[in-house]
Amino acid sequence: MDRTVTPPGLAGSLLREVARLYTRAQRVVADCCHTTSTQCHLLTELARSGPQPLSELGARLFLEKSWVSRAVDAMVARGLVTKEPNPADARSWLVTLTAEGERTVAELNRTLDEHADHLLGALNERDRAAVEHSLLLLMKALREDTAATCCLPPAEAKESRTPCR
Repeated sequence: MDRTVTPPGLAGSLLREVARLYTRAQRVVADCCHTTSTQCHLLTELARSGPQPLSELGARLFLEKSWVSRAVDAMVARGLVTKEPNPADARSWLVTLTAEGERTVAELNRTLDEHADHLLGALNERDRAAVEHSLLLLMKALREDTAATCCLPPAEAKESRTPCR
């Protein structure tokens, strides 16, 4: 069946279903690093943005402060992050990746990238190129979407709106 024109609502439904299934699969694959979903998000955000105040981490990922605090405390106990008084604000904590945390993020990224490559490897070359092109277009649209960048500091929100290369 030729689907050159997508019926109204189908694209949104497909995108949500792809995101849901991919997120579920990535959670299973991420278990290799013995991290919870919340810890995985926090670790990758710290790797992406550098040391962050505890409250900023929660805001960036739309996670409640109590979830972030418990996850960070568990990661401190595992030696993945440090939590120290924030020199810029004595009322907050600064969370930083340790060398072990950086190794864990590298392993996590490698494992998740291998999973993505495996999924895309099931496609023929033409379809894979089409999917990759579509993902680049979608990423550009998301970087320009204020809903996707609403909780980033102004400089990062502006940066994320730069076009994909």
